[in-house]
Amino acid sequence: MELIAQNMAPIMFCSLIVFMLIGYPVAFALAANGLLFFFIGVELAPYSSGTINLSWPLLTALPDRFYGGVMANETLLAIPFFTFMGIVLERSGMAEDLLDTIGQLFGPIRGGLAYAVIIVGALLAATTGVVAASVIAMGLISLPIMLRYGYDRRLASGVIAASGTLAQIIPPSLVLIVLADQLGRSVGDMYKGALIPGLVLTGLYMSYVLIVSIVRPKMVPALPKEARTLGHGVLSLIAALAATVLAGYAAYRYLEPEHGTNAEILGAAAGIIFIYLVALADKAFNINAMSRLAQQVVIVLIPPLALIFLVLGTIFLGIATPTEGGAMGAVGALVMAAIKKRLSFDLVRQALHSTTRLSAFVMFILIGARVFSLTFYGVNGHLWVEHLLVSLPGGEVGFLIVVNLLVFFLAFFLDFFELAFIIVPLLAPAAEKLGIDLIWFGVLLGINMQTSFMHPPFGFALFYLRSVAARVPYLDRITGKRIEPVTTGQIYWGAVPFVGIQILMVALTIMLPGMVTHYKGKVVDPNSVDIKMPDLPGLTLEPLGIKQPATDKQAPAAPAPGTPDLSTPPNFGAPAKPAAPATPDLSQPPNFN
Repeated sequence: MELIAQNMAPIMFCSLIVFMLIGYPVAFALAANGLLFFFIGVELAPYSSGTINLSWPLLTALPDRFYGGVMANETLLAIPFFTFMGIVLERSGMAEDLLDTIGQLFGPIRGGLAYAVIIVGALLAATTGVVAASVIAMGLISLPIMLRYGYDRRLASGVIAASGTLAQIIPPSLVLIVLADQLGRSVGDMYKGALIPGLVLTGLYMSYVLIVSIVRPKMVPALPKEARTLGHGVLSLIAALAATVLAGYAAYRYLEPEHGTNAEILGAAAGIIFIYLVALADKAFNINAMSRLAQQVVIVLIPPLALIFLVLGTIFLGIATPTEGGAMGAVGALVMAAIKKRLSFDLVRQALHSTTRLSAFVMFILIGARVFSLTFYGVNGHLWVEHLLVSLPGGEVGFLIVVNLLVFFLAFFLDFFELAFIIVPLLAPAAEKLGIDLIWFGVLLGINMQTSFMHPPFGFALFYLRSVAARVPYLDRITGKRIEPVTTGQIYWGAVPFVGIQILMVALTIMLPGMVTHYKGKVVDPNSVDIKMPDLPGLTLEPLGIKQPATDKQAPAAPAPGTPDLSTPPNFGAPAKPAAPATPDLSQPPNFN
């Protein structure tokens, strides 16, 4: 009994793993495991030599933990806002417009459609933040086109699945919100820290496609000329970009005297609005000053970019909190759907239904985690995990290697939300004790947990793509050719190189922490700080360690009546002399008999 009581923490953790391997729902597995071991812990507390700190009155703390950690948590309120925004945008047809336009732009080069899918995946990640919406939309739209023009099935599947998972690391990611909450850090800082790694990961995906296009060009053919419905017009697009820069610079010069540093942002916004209005007018009045390609690129790309700035720009500038940014994004998504004439009651109803389901899913897992952590902390489980991780050989590097291997293998069986709520609270104290920046640690875990969507047996991105990919041969409606189906094995093998790229990104983040820690701003060297004191005649500051600036020697002016004498240096080393006693004499305590 004593052996069991003194090792309650590892027994409880192993029991949780068994619960989840059986297939019991995670939220209820957490709560049931916590309550079961609470009852056992109370009975075994006398045999634990003080390692179990559980008693029946402690159960009364659960309602307060539910309210304070879940119900009153304003950070988590951003989850339904961003979910609603993403679903509305996905249903409004933004993905179709982006894929068609960018596919036409990159079509003439080898791998152009793959580049378009990756770029659209990054844009959808920065607007929707929902993996399922991104993967399903791109699978429905781009996969048939890639198969039509001879793309390798494994590459096409891998590109679509991997690009959809960018929603996990590029803000406004839902998992970054949860990680920030579990680590006790600012969501805004987490977003700033994750931005550069997300863009670097996007670049690595595109680099892989580039290498494939050079080594095996037949796997990624260019779009044939007859498929480029928007024609040529790259020079017109370059001219439009130049006009945007000139208009933005002119606005900046005009606004700089009045708005100072904000003039850069306002100038850029003015330039973008200018070219957008020009494109709209060119299309509405058939002026044809711009090519069709340039016109379409400007009209399609600027609204989602404006929405990204509305959400992320206001958060990064400190104008809005993540919750407020999510609310503005939800309103912006409704406005964009209305502009496209696709806003309807049915669309809003479906978006609210999906948002409610996801939010309830997250809240139930969080409530279960609160029950589990109450008992786990009561049996000193956090100290057991901390001692186990801190004592690993290799110090900080050894800790990071073991933790990333642990998260990678747990991602085979657990969803990213489950990992964030179960594993992260156990790892954070050990990371903080080792002096690891928790924002950097959170981004690192976010990149690692991204692999949970890409490898079997529970790679959700692979399942989403499987649900929309062709299962039987079909006749292409454009070419009339017979198209063979995409097999599950091809989808799985196509994801393998991108899982390797994500592991490479984890290693790069460990080796180059500055990609994340730039969120702190410029580091000030204390030795470079030069303190300059104003010229105060008659006041000598050298006894305080501050050098008096050199001045022309001149006789000090006579002090005005009532001005204190500053001709001698202040003395902070000895107590001040008491002032002369006033009337009545208060130097002795009063006597009240």
